[in-house]
Amino acid sequence: MITRRRTLQLLGGAAGFAVGAPYRGRAADLDEVQIATPAAISDAPIFIAEHKGYWTEQKIRMKLVNMQTGPQMIAPLGAGQIDVAAAATSAGLFNATARGISIKIVADKGSNQPGYAYLSLLVRKELVDTGKFKTMKDLKGLKVAEPGKGGSTGSTVNQALKSVGLAYDDVDHVILGFPEMLTGMENGAIDAAVVPEPFNTFGRNKGIGVRFPSDTFYPHQTIAVVLYGNDFMAKRQEVAQRFMVAYLKAVRFYNGAIKDGHFAGPNAPEVIDILVKETRYKDPALYKDVVPNGCDPDGKLDLASIETDLAFWREQKYIEGDAKVADVVDDSYVQAALKVLGPYHAS
Repeated sequence: MITRRRTLQLLGGAAGFAVGAPYRGRAADLDEVQIATPAAISDAPIFIAEHKGYWTEQKIRMKLVNMQTGPQMIAPLGAGQIDVAAAATSAGLFNATARGISIKIVADKGSNQPGYAYLSLLVRKELVDTGKFKTMKDLKGLKVAEPGKGGSTGSTVNQALKSVGLAYDDVDHVILGFPEMLTGMENGAIDAAVVPEPFNTFGRNKGIGVRFPSDTFYPHQTIAVVLYGNDFMAKRQEVAQRFMVAYLKAVRFYNGAIKDGHFAGPNAPEVIDILVKETRYKDPALYKDVVPNGCDPDGKLDLASIETDLAFWREQKYIEGDAKVADVVDDSYVQAALKVLGPYHAS
């Protein structure tokens, strides 16, 4: 199991990549990379890379730091206290860039691939059963929960509303954590919520809500990403490049675990076992019900969706300064890794 360090303990050239047989040198010879992660299901590639030995192949020793939200990660990432972060896109990332904190989005970690929505709109089942909710137009005037302002989820809700000609302010927005969303929906305090897995599965299995996957109204949205800090890029570029090779190998193994909208591919048993070990969700049966998020096997970002999200955050006055998408994205590490691994071909 992956070694973890708690948050409080922390805060106070492509041609040369090695791909092939696992590195069998001393642990002291490995380059340590510290990565902040909430240990979510979408962090599967990070855990896969450890269990499959992909980090070791690239002479990397991974140290995980548990952080639950992207905003928690930005300051230590910008200060060089951590090297990599597994986070969601947000207005805060652009605001940090505008303040001169150099952090880059370098690869996809979770996106709305066809049939594999990272986020879903969960609507209170009673509203669906009684016919009060039939289409997205029926969201008008309802109480819709999001986990916070300035996140990718707000833009997801906005796209759901825009798809039927409604505006963001046509619903009553409520800020709640994901577990509290289910409680609020169960007692009728809220009518709908935008949630990732496994929360929409919990809601469906409890008979609380009906799932409307966001790949149907906001296809290809890039939501969760891999972030590199400036020190990691500037002072350890070669390690950062090796990291990406291992990461993409793990993403491809993950894609070999998903099929027909479920963990039903040939690699599924192994990936489920890894997720049971490394996340807080310990019931293997749960993974038979969840809809896995998409993750581009070549690490590619959907820049158009990031532009759409940035425009939404600007409209909502969440953005300070004039940072652009090009200022926060660096795909050179993915491009270099693809020169080593080649493009993905589904087996």
